[in-house]
Amino acid sequence: MNQKRNKLGKFSIRTKLLMAFLGLSLVALIVLGFVALNGIATLNNYSLQNSQTLGENAVADSTVALAKQAEEYLLRLALDQADISNNIFEQVEAEMKITAQLAQTILASSTLDSKTLYSQQQRPPNIYDATVYVLAPKVELDNVSNELNYTSHMEDAFKSIHKNNPLLTQLYIGTESGILQLYPWSTGINTSYDPRLRDWYINAKQTGEIYWSEPYIDAGGHGLMVTCSIPVSSPQKGFFWVIGADVTIQTINQKIINTQIGELGYAFLLDNKGNVIARPELSSEDKKWDESFETGNMLLSDNPALAAIAKNMTEGKKGITMCSLSDGDKYIAYAPLNNTKWSMAIVLPVEEIIAPALNTQSKINEYTDETSTIINLEAEKVRNTYLILFIIIIFMVAATSLLLARTIVNPITTLIKGAKALGSGDLDSRVHINSGDELETLAGSFNKMADDLQEYMVELQRTTAEKTRLIKELEIAKGIQRSFLPEKEPDISGIDIAASNVAATEVGGDFYDFIPIAKDQWGLTIADVAGKGVPAALFMALSRTLVRASTTGNPNVSESIEKANELICADAKTGMFVTLFYAILDAKKKRLRYVNAGHNPPLLLKQQKGNTVLLKAKGIALGVIENIELEEEEIQLEKGDLITLFTDGVTEAINQKEEQFGQQRLLTLIEENRGLSACEIISKIEAEVTAFSGGQPQFDDITLMIIKIE
Repeated sequence: MNQKRNKLGKFSIRTKLLMAFLGLSLVALIVLGFVALNGIATLNNYSLQNSQTLGENAVADSTVALAKQAEEYLLRLALDQADISNNIFEQVEAEMKITAQLAQTILASSTLDSKTLYSQQQRPPNIYDATVYVLAPKVELDNVSNELNYTSHMEDAFKSIHKNNPLLTQLYIGTESGILQLYPWSTGINTSYDPRLRDWYINAKQTGEIYWSEPYIDAGGHGLMVTCSIPVSSPQKGFFWVIGADVTIQTINQKIINTQIGELGYAFLLDNKGNVIARPELSSEDKKWDESFETGNMLLSDNPALAAIAKNMTEGKKGITMCSLSDGDKYIAYAPLNNTKWSMAIVLPVEEIIAPALNTQSKINEYTDETSTIINLEAEKVRNTYLILFIIIIFMVAATSLLLARTIVNPITTLIKGAKALGSGDLDSRVHINSGDELETLAGSFNKMADDLQEYMVELQRTTAEKTRLIKELEIAKGIQRSFLPEKEPDISGIDIAASNVAATEVGGDFYDFIPIAKDQWGLTIADVAGKGVPAALFMALSRTLVRASTTGNPNVSESIEKANELICADAKTGMFVTLFYAILDAKKKRLRYVNAGHNPPLLLKQQKGNTVLLKAKGIALGVIENIELEEEEIQLEKGDLITLFTDGVTEAINQKEEQFGQQRLLTLIEENRGLSACEIISKIEAEVTAFSGGQPQFDDITLMIIKIE
């Protein structure tokens, strides 16, 4: 369509607006500038800019000076505190060496006077005048009475050291024969406690020298602690001892590394592997003494700056670094404890260091506000004048707008109509504007957009159909994956067994199986492939097939699974792996032989003793390396025993507070419902996990197997 263009139509919109408002602006600036510049601009610019500049410079200089001074002070404080802490730990080691020498003297004696021995059931008149002996499971008193007489003569040495060093909670001897001689006398140590299986004993025996343990939960109820231990032996008598002294984490926090800097400053300790030894509020939570405890490793932090600090600390370096943490910027000063090869750090928020500078800035802002108030009073005087001038300008702008309406508004109206037509679904709609300015260019872009939209709708229909096809194929894949699981549980005389798999929203990698081995013998498998989606489902099918092929008819537990690992490694090229628990149940002899390839240890709830046993065994996941050695364990089952096999989809289910369901909840639930059938127990667990999640989406498969001995 050809339209006549007026003279103004030859200019761009920018030029038209500039021509319309330039005259108005010049008139307004001439009239208002005379009044405003003399009354406000000079006072406002000069006062505010100068006060702000002076304030900013003062705050900047103060901040730099305070930060530099604080860095020097914190680093010096960290070095001093590290030296003090190192001396304290050296004192503990020196006392342990003296105790070891005294033990050698006692062991060298051919005869010793008999001493009164106290068990946990025999309380002495004064607990600080006696030790208590505890025997490991299956250790008889008559078999160790001679050695027990030797360990009891360490009582005076323990008493003296404990009295002179208030940092030590308790001192004790663990022997190769299974004796625990503890000072001061106390109760509460579980009858299943065996000192030979504890970290402080094993590492001191292996290294043959003084060893500082990582934090662990004390069997005597003292909470988290670390142990300094040293080995002592007498080959002539055939005795081997490890002497230990405990220092609680609470004692380390309060009496060794306690350094109060400001209101929010604190200190913490790392060992040479990056593990946290001590820090404020570190506790054992609700874990028991026979459960593993991890304090966290700073080398694995998602914060690169914090991980770099941890690396320097593990390498025995000293220094100070500013680090951004989730609760703000912190200065972290660190120095090594050479004796224990640990490292100490002091943390202080940056905001505490620059607080004086911030207070100065606040006062400067107050003075600036006062100046601004004075300027506002002056502005009030000229505001009435402004109002009159603004009214005049409004009328002038209105008159000018009427002249520009035809040139500007009509093309815009045309664009609006075209947009409405396009929005109603008329993709063939186009607009034609010949204004000679940006509106004409905009019309061209509009028409180009309509063309592109038509092409997009065609492409959208194609991709929608493709997505529908993929969803149907995924549903088929889930059905195929379900077909790999057993249709029903085997009928085993004297055994109530049930299993279940609740798949997540997509195909996953959990599976279980019942494999015939021989008469009255069944192979029981539960496994979890790392990852999700179609790759995990395919790897699950491969793993399940190879495990069944390696175990069917094979009575050797570890050999069959090790063979399955070789087959999986030979066929798996994707770097995926599978954790697996495999056991052969002899229904006639009520015996269970098993291996654990990196899987969650099943829970065995004993009927007679009422305690729970974790079915642990050393081993790594299948598909990681070709040649592996799996530790094979065997346990005798009794009537009423209940075994629960599960995958991490049960214990790692989360609720709306990001809390995990956890092993303790699972154990409590099993204990409360142990009288139900295996199938009913599984239903209870699945219902409880669903209720706990509270509508949170299931991100992993939930797989369970319950075995009840009848």
